[in-house]
Amino acid sequence: MLNIVKIALRNLLRYKRRTLLTSLLITIGVLAVLLFSSITGAFKSLMVGQITDSMLGHLQVHKRGYVASIDNLPLHMNLRPKEMETIEKVLDALPEVEAYSPRIKFGGMFSNFEETTNIRLNGVDPEQEILTAPLLPKRMLQGAAGDALLRPGEILVPELLARGMKVKLGDTVVIVATNRDGSVNAQTLTVRGVLEGISGPGGRDGYIHIKDARTLLRIEKKEANEYAVRLKKADDLDKVHAELSAAFAGELNKEGKPKYEIHTWEKLSPFYNIARMIDVMTFFIKVMLIAIVLVSVMNVMIMAVFERMKEIGTIAAIGTRPGKILALFLVEGLSLGILGSAAGTLFSLAAIFALKVNPLSFDFGRQKGLVLSPTLDVNEIMIASVLVVLVSALASLQPAFKASRMEPVTAMRQV
Repeated sequence: MLNIVKIALRNLLRYKRRTLLTSLLITIGVLAVLLFSSITGAFKSLMVGQITDSMLGHLQVHKRGYVASIDNLPLHMNLRPKEMETIEKVLDALPEVEAYSPRIKFGGMFSNFEETTNIRLNGVDPEQEILTAPLLPKRMLQGAAGDALLRPGEILVPELLARGMKVKLGDTVVIVATNRDGSVNAQTLTVRGVLEGISGPGGRDGYIHIKDARTLLRIEKKEANEYAVRLKKADDLDKVHAELSAAFAGELNKEGKPKYEIHTWEKLSPFYNIARMIDVMTFFIKVMLIAIVLVSVMNVMIMAVFERMKEIGTIAAIGTRPGKILALFLVEGLSLGILGSAAGTLFSLAAIFALKVNPLSFDFGRQKGLVLSPTLDVNEIMIASVLVVLVSALASLQPAFKASRMEPVTAMRQV
């Protein structure tokens, strides 16, 4: 076998220009795929981080049926003290969970004493909310989080409402809300900050202290209707979702159905569809790589067989078995694939290093100076390399089979 490898490499060196051009084409294909995968993966991770770290969290826990009715922000589906204790006990026991934040989400009316409009409000514990959504303070266009995100008696107003209602820092506003019993209550609050708008329904979300939310809604005991959960590693999302589902499996409601439901950010955010499109584009880029390698290697091997007809006939005439002739051409194709994938990987690593030294930054809406940090996953490199080598072997198979099946007399007549 070693002799076959030596002869195959010697044959490739005989046609240096063709070997170089084919290897270069494969190299460019591998480089394009790895760079595209790395950059789009970095963009996807950055956008997911912006969504999960500024509002949603990686996971959310609610009472069964709440998400289906979330447009109405129903208060009759609040989690009661014992239920909250059960949820917090489970979350505290999971080492993958970094932080969690109980929230009271409700709808109300927002007034500046001259005009009134509707608003979605999140009653939060500031300390827990910052740990769960660490990018929330960075969304403040006016005001500063300082030593606390907000205090009782204060409100963070969404930019859309602040601009439309001409509200500024320090202004006093009134929030009117209806509790679950149908009675109406009002509370005056001071504007602590103005939050940058984000896409989706969260663009009209304001924040108040959870104590103010309970006072406004006349909730006497500790209650919440949502738990936002942040994980130490986003890659543990599916694992933690499965663990939470198993942990809550024994908690049933009066109908005998699971009392709680766990939703990942993927189920809660429309950006997930964009993330899936990125994955689809990456897949088609890989398909293009396969096509490039297949056509390039097959073309080279067909030309090699055609130009070496007399040589093939000669070695067959002196007793070389068809299997060795087949192996000879397969090794040539494999060598082209290995050479191209190795060079493509090295150039990709160099390009990624250059991007780390001179990072790419861009603006996304009102968010300025977002920095991409592309990385190359070992699995991605292995998949691309193995794919190239396998396709190279596949492309060599037909020409190699043709060469191995040639009759010596027929082949030697071809000059």
